[in-house]
Amino acid sequence: MAEQAEPQPGLSLAGAVDLGALKHKVDAEPGQAGGAPAAGGYVIDTTEASFPAMVQTSTTFPILLLLWIPTDDRLFPLARALAQAVNGQEGKIQLARVDIQANPQIAQALQAQGAPALYALLAGRPMPILEGLPSAEELQQITDQLIPQVIQLAQQQGITGSAPYQESSQAGQDGPVAGAGTGDQALPPEHQEAHRLAQEGDYAGAAQAYEKLMEADPQDALATREHAKALLMARSAQADLRQVRQDAADKPGDVQAQLAAADVDMIGGKVDDALGRLIDFISAHKDQMAPAHDRLLEYFAMLEPTDARLAQARRRLATALY
Repeated sequence: MAEQAEPQPGLSLAGAVDLGALKHKVDAEPGQAGGAPAAGGYVIDTTEASFPAMVQTSTTFPILLLLWIPTDDRLFPLARALAQAVNGQEGKIQLARVDIQANPQIAQALQAQGAPALYALLAGRPMPILEGLPSAEELQQITDQLIPQVIQLAQQQGITGSAPYQESSQAGQDGPVAGAGTGDQALPPEHQEAHRLAQEGDYAGAAQAYEKLMEADPQDALATREHAKALLMARSAQADLRQVRQDAADKPGDVQAQLAAADVDMIGGKVDDALGRLIDFISAHKDQMAPAHDRLLEYFAMLEPTDARLAQARRRLATALY
């Protein structure tokens, strides 16, 4: 393992798993019996298309980046242990997994020669942690000591946001499951294309696809929720978070500045902050309330009907309006 504070060029993955080790290949899909642990909770799968947006969110909350091969059963215990440890932190850190066979450019960018390789991402900067398969003692050190240390280091740098909780259709050992999932296996057939676009990082395309689903069925709650999420990511996934927050502080009466700041709060999992910001703005600036009110309705659509934050925000908004 390595605990350097800076990335090192030319990382040597001498102990990395051989990409050609086909005898360890498992054909089952992630989450299926015999397959790799599924994403969900605070664990996401990242592709070359969505990688830039994922790196950008590391300015809001720390990310543990795992380069792996989801069909190699030798890596399943590592992926499962990391998922359990990250989910146990309840949003203080996110685990992003990259299939380096399907996304070789990410491995090339990090100069990784194989899998597994593990990094911490803080404010877009990679810190190498693991090269090759860890021993049992090293893995315990990562889960019990190093992950909390990464969170502490992030907090010291002002990176204190919470990672968003990702629903999963697969129940298991990787973390709690909240409601119906949005994994490919759980989606209605008509949702598959929109979901694929979102997974590939084409959020504008996903938003258009979900909008068509909403037009076809205005009662499609899943399409409404995912449409709002896609709009959010299309607007602000690439935002300069420091600049956005500075603009919001400098321009408290500028609705666009406050909308942008609320967006990055939502992406960072700071739901209460995002809702509160816009409700406070509406209270103080009735003449500019329409854009803030519309944005709030989008945020409301992202939350589960039973979410206590939704009920509280609705009550506050009603007071602010009347």
